[in-house]
Amino acid sequence: MESDDAIDFAELFARLRRGFYITLGVALLGLAAGVAITLLAAVKQPAVSALRVTFGFPGFERGTYPNGTKFQPDDVRAPDVVNEAIKRLGLNASADLASKVRGAIGISGFVSPNIIKERDRLRAAGQNLPAYIPEEYEISLSLPRIGSLDIKQRELLLAEIVNVYLEKFRRTYVALPPEFGSAFSSLKGADFVEYELVLTKEMQSLRFFLEQKVNGDTDSDKSREMQMKAAATKQFRSPTNDLSFLDLLKQTELFTQIQLNDVLSQIYIYGLSKDRKYALIKMDYYLRTLEDQEQRLKEDESVVTNLLEKTQDRAQNYVLATKAQNPAGTQPLMDQSFIDSLLANDAYNFLIRRALDAGLAVKRVQADKARLLERRQRMESFVKGDTTDQAAAVASTQAALGELEKRYQDLLDKVRVVLEDYSRQEYADAVRISMQATTRSFFLTLVIGAAIGLAAGLAMGLGLSLLKPAGGVSRG
Repeated sequence: MESDDAIDFAELFARLRRGFYITLGVALLGLAAGVAITLLAAVKQPAVSALRVTFGFPGFERGTYPNGTKFQPDDVRAPDVVNEAIKRLGLNASADLASKVRGAIGISGFVSPNIIKERDRLRAAGQNLPAYIPEEYEISLSLPRIGSLDIKQRELLLAEIVNVYLEKFRRTYVALPPEFGSAFSSLKGADFVEYELVLTKEMQSLRFFLEQKVNGDTDSDKSREMQMKAAATKQFRSPTNDLSFLDLLKQTELFTQIQLNDVLSQIYIYGLSKDRKYALIKMDYYLRTLEDQEQRLKEDESVVTNLLEKTQDRAQNYVLATKAQNPAGTQPLMDQSFIDSLLANDAYNFLIRRALDAGLAVKRVQADKARLLERRQRMESFVKGDTTDQAAAVASTQAALGELEKRYQDLLDKVRVVLEDYSRQEYADAVRISMQATTRSFFLTLVIGAAIGLAAGLAMGLGLSLLKPAGGVSRG
């Protein structure tokens, strides 16, 4: 005798055969519904384009740029970077588009699972972990799928934003500052006295720039990595012109001693000026600005000095920190007096540095003021006593200035070549695209939505077929 609970497969298959058309129809309805819902959702859901960028410049491991300023991932989407990228691609460079793009850009650090596991293991062992700075970041652009930019333009825009940021990085931290070489163009039509003032400062700035490259930051309290970096920079030699930064510094000093001083000495000795009385007026105004600057710097120096004198009323209390013996699993105890002593000593050292900087700034302004005052007295002596025609000396000096400008540009060209070779060696991987921009295909989303709708319709059709009784099947 057959059990009443037994499944009659013949009856089930009969019902499925008789409900085939119902199943097919409902499955097609589910397919159509899945496609329609996916299309409607795609209109409202943004399309996300993303790429990955890896940073690797000196100082990044400490979260800083090469000059010591704090690194911020959001610098990649700075307004000037986004605007320049939009402009280069020839897009509609409107403020509305730029603001929408900046708001749609997201930057997040990418951390591999292996690093997460390692840090979790160290944390479980009771070790205090420093803040982790990801080397790789994902930059995404989320805009409505139907908009002013198509998918290709969005991917190109992301790549161009990274390229513009890289160029900005090189201009800021690697390339020769743009102010070098502009002195002669800015002095077109100027008086000879202004040549003497401007060119002297120009050569001082260039010499200081090269000295930074040669000497680097080799203080004993700096990390060994920074000292090795400074030594590598000093030893670098350009493969293009076979010059080092030390060679460039020596050439700059020779240029100043031989060529620049030769021209400036003529201006000084003969008191050359297109209008000596007008030159005195400009010198008086420049002296007034130096006096105002000197007064402001003296006030700053006075504030710092007063603070420093107050801190000298107490004896410095340097505390030697020792490793405390703490029970396993407990946090180390910090003595409040130890913390207060460290803060006080750091503040004292900070004030000493500020006082030194303020004092040197005052001395520099005073030196510029004394030099200009001496030039003014000499020019005034020419105004009172010299009535000779200086046309020949002016013509000779004009020709010498033209030759001086050519030689100065040659010197700057050598510096630029060395810097370009140095940047290619040291900053080749400073900002690198590790994964090209991609956008999730809409057709893949459509296929997934259609498959879900088809599966749901098929399941519903099969259910309806099984619920409908199979005709011609007798019951005993």
